[in-house]
Amino acid sequence: MNLTIQHGKKINTEQVMNLYNDVGWAAYTKDANLLQNAIEQSLDVITAWDGEKLVGLIRVVGDGLTILYIQDILVLNAYQNQGVATQLMEQVLQKYEHVRQKVLLTEEAPDVRHFYEKNGFESCDQGSLVAFAKLEG
Repeated sequence: MNLTIQHGKKINTEQVMNLYNDVGWAAYTKDANLLQNAIEQSLDVITAWDGEKLVGLIRVVGDGLTILYIQDILVLNAYQNQGVATQLMEQVLQKYEHVRQKVLLTEEAPDVRHFYEKNGFESCDQGSLVAFAKLEG
């Protein structure tokens, strides 16, 4: 695998849809235009490519100064557990190291918890923080 990392929000919609569908994020793929607009209006998008094939993406929202949210981080199933997500996360953490508050919200799963903890995140159920979310639909 010859992985390249790119910064930019202009990504082929078909490749984006393929990535989100591959990982089962159907809530995002109900409306391709909405997803594409969300990507384009994000603070930052960093992608991983194997040649011309989109294999991973991390999407950041926020102000980039005092707070950022890692909204999406996903990797094609065939490329998981090969360090792709780690490379994407490292790119974000290096670029925004000056930002005090870095937040993400995700579903509970053992491999997910391990990944974020190894990248320096603490679960709000483990410390003095509390997290709340209101999801529509």
